[in-house]
Amino acid sequence: MSRRFHDNAVYHHQTIDVSGGHQLYVEQSGNPQGIPVIYMHGGPGAGLCENYQWPFDPLKYRVIGVDQRGCGRSTPFGDTDNNTTQLLVQDFETIRQHLGIDQWVVFGGSWGSTLALVYAIQRPEFVISMVLRGIFLAREEDADWFLLPSGGAAQVYPDAYEKFSRHIIDTSSSRAVCEQFISLFQSNDYNVSAAALKSWFDWEGCISRLIAPNIMMSDLSADKQIKSLALLECHYLLNKCFIDENYIMDNITKIKKIPCHIVHGRYDMVCKLEAAYSVHKSLPQSTLKIVNNAGHSMSELGIGTELTSIMNDMFEIGPRF
Repeated sequence: MSRRFHDNAVYHHQTIDVSGGHQLYVEQSGNPQGIPVIYMHGGPGAGLCENYQWPFDPLKYRVIGVDQRGCGRSTPFGDTDNNTTQLLVQDFETIRQHLGIDQWVVFGGSWGSTLALVYAIQRPEFVISMVLRGIFLAREEDADWFLLPSGGAAQVYPDAYEKFSRHIIDTSSSRAVCEQFISLFQSNDYNVSAAALKSWFDWEGCISRLIAPNIMMSDLSADKQIKSLALLECHYLLNKCFIDENYIMDNITKIKKIPCHIVHGRYDMVCKLEAAYSVHKSLPQSTLKIVNNAGHSMSELGIGTELTSIMNDMFEIGPRF
């Protein structure tokens, strides 16, 4: 008789060696005999947040959480060497094989949705279904939306963008913005690097919710989390996320037979709603729920309600094995 679980407490954790001198922290929660779900966190560099397992019924799902390279409890912390999209995709495959999983549900939000889509395109035979939130397609236009004064986010939050960009001079391109911030992050002057890291972190924190918080998110977050998200996010955007321009949409037909459930906030200022709409229109096995009273964050009520509903309903008939 299988063991029953009443919460999503972690029942197993370990570190797994991967290429380039990195060690990944991997944990499992829920039901060890349940349907496997790989949780791909956002950022890049956000790490596993507390209680990220809440959308998953602990009696139904075996949830695998991974701190991606350079963040969370993975080591070396904050390391951008050997830290690319292709290596992250390879890491998920290493983990799947290590855990002896034949197929799994791929669940990812924001940057996690990028990884989920790239992984599915390259390893479709191992994907039961996808659940995506706040889709980011890693195109130049997506970076511009987030980083430039002419982008959608800055047009809605010009006051917050002014604070974000006060450390830099050139905002003519996303690459210029990233180059300047990377230089500041690497400054030998702690005050300079810390201020720049917090500015990047607070910019995303401000625009992530429909109602902007009244406090800077850096005031509520550990220095380690601030550093990994700002540094790795900037590293990836500087390098065009290490994939060809429009890679996901150019290869979307490779996953047209995989069921896909998409949730996106109507007023998402981090990731364009157009991205989710484009993916949905290209995948005949997809559903799209646009949440009218939400922005980007997974913690917003409307987003959370939809994700929980999808996971509860997904396997009432049975998984596609």
